[in-house]
Amino acid sequence: MNQLAIHTESLTRDFNGLRAVNAVNLSVSEGEIYAFLGPNGAGKTTLVRMLTTLLMPTGGRATVAGHDIVSESMQVRLRIGAALQDASLDNKQTGRELIKLQGRLYGLSGKQIDMRIKALEPLIDIGSAIDRLIGTYSGGMKRRLDLATALVHNPKVLFLDEPTTGLDPVSRARVWEEVRRVNADLGVTIFLTTHYLEEADSLADRVGIINFGKLVVEGTPAELKRTIGADIIVATIEGDSAIAARAVRLVPQVEQVDIYENILSIGVTNGVAAMGDVTLALSRTGARVNEITLRTPTLDDVFLQATGARLDDDPSNALSLDGRGLGSETRRGEKG
Repeated sequence: MNQLAIHTESLTRDFNGLRAVNAVNLSVSEGEIYAFLGPNGAGKTTLVRMLTTLLMPTGGRATVAGHDIVSESMQVRLRIGAALQDASLDNKQTGRELIKLQGRLYGLSGKQIDMRIKALEPLIDIGSAIDRLIGTYSGGMKRRLDLATALVHNPKVLFLDEPTTGLDPVSRARVWEEVRRVNADLGVTIFLTTHYLEEADSLADRVGIINFGKLVVEGTPAELKRTIGADIIVATIEGDSAIAARAVRLVPQVEQVDIYENILSIGVTNGVAAMGDVTLALSRTGARVNEITLRTPTLDDVFLQATGARLDDDPSNALSLDGRGLGSETRRGEKG
């Protein structure tokens, strides 16, 4: 049976009366990649700051690598690595100098540091650039260097807080490769926060969705997508969406209907068989169907069902509602 790398019990954090993290219970096994998914302001970063001992919890408790984050904070720090959102890299240092400095801060000898750099070079894959000034690095190279500094002391648990935010698709894919290799080759447990659906789907063994400080749903990407149904019918309509949703719910194959402005996301058991009945039900309400398509479920559908909003790739556009999940007659921008 796997040991737990991270375990929280009712972990809570308040800021001036505002509850940023609300009694979160979660467990992450050793060797697992766990993705925490949510929009900006949902509580992801606050949770990570508590787990990395940078912020004291208001209530509850947590252990990381077998040690309590409050009473054994130093033991936790010795066993974790962290690459947080805003990497503070000195542009006047070389990559090698930065990694060596990090190693010395963890009490490693010069020989140990040289051995760790040699082991990490193929993982971070920046070649001879390791001896160039960091100021000459691309955004993707800086992210991978930050990853190397977080790994120099061979941690048991690695925290990555939105590690690919602001990167182009090619650089993002390269960081994903490094995350997989660190997990597979070094056996490091990885706790990853992200607002990118594709990132969570591609990397994670399990995904937790947080909204308004609450862990609202958790499971493997495949498990979460199966909760939506076998297929998704997406209908863009002109007319009363609530009336249309009520009509569609009467179709026998329909399991779930969510509303997003003038778009209905309809979970069905057999999309091909249900398409005709759904279209007919919509037309009977007087709604005009501008577009109707059939596809398999995605984590975006899971997020919509769990939080009442879609999670845009641009975090400034992400919107959360009241965290109770989207009912059949709840619209974006309205409390159901």
